[in-house]
Amino acid sequence: MKIIDMHCDTISKLCECKGTCLRKNDFCVDIEKLKKGNYAAQFFAMFIYLKNGKDPLETCLHMIDRCYVELDKNRNDIQIAKNYDDMVENQSEEKISAFLTIEEGAAIKGKVENLRNFYRLGVRLMTLTWNFPNEIGYPNCKEEFMNKGLTDFGKEVVFEMNRLGMIIDTSHLSDGGFYDVAKLSKKSFVASHSNARAVTDHSRNLTDDMIKILSEKGGVMGINFEKNFLGNDGMSRVEHMVKHIKHIKNVGGIDVIALGTDFDGISPELEIKDAGEMDKLIFALQ
Repeated sequence: MKIIDMHCDTISKLCECKGTCLRKNDFCVDIEKLKKGNYAAQFFAMFIYLKNGKDPLETCLHMIDRCYVELDKNRNDIQIAKNYDDMVENQSEEKISAFLTIEEGAAIKGKVENLRNFYRLGVRLMTLTWNFPNEIGYPNCKEEFMNKGLTDFGKEVVFEMNRLGMIIDTSHLSDGGFYDVAKLSKKSFVASHSNARAVTDHSRNLTDDMIKILSEKGGVMGINFEKNFLGNDGMSRVEHMVKHIKHIKNVGGIDVIALGTDFDGISPELEIKDAGEMDKLIFALQ
């Protein structure tokens, strides 16, 4: 079985830690682990932290450049993909596909022209918010934000992402923002790394109603391996993942289920320690 993971923060790790590379490292994701895990595709997030004093646009451009440098060094094993046909072609050449994503819509600094330029650079998915309010909308990390919807600019971003063919990602977005996306988007959208709130009552997870809407819109939600989104015993366990998967299947059907591990951006207490151990989950689901 081939694996597609919709979210990891490995590029952030590479940028933070000097002397590291994508070929082989001590993180959860590298080329060797992806090959061992039988991956068809990995979505690489350009994660932007708004409170470090750095310009979000420049930071994102730097990360994209680093991503391309690493992909070029390993071009015999992994190749950029901008659409499904690219992924199929990469598979025919026994290469892993790398999809570029942005985690934090503040990277576009309130300008749709920046969104278009990121698309031209190969970005094919953007997570509208992270844990801070931005020009697009509000996060789901505080109760005071949960019912707030998209801003007027956020609605413009939805329309432009639809036009471009860039995937809208609602993970981290407020409940109100999710419902605005569901109402406004003419295309399928995703929650790239979110679990079921009915199983684990955390604001980062989706309610059953959201799961149903996501399924009806033809979208998917990626199972997140973060321990706090899976269960309450301080460990990210396969049995927790299976519980979420079964619930999501019952609510929204099997086609809404995807993977969004959040590797290299989550707590280290992991039963599945890295991309090379995905067979543990596959075995548990058989």
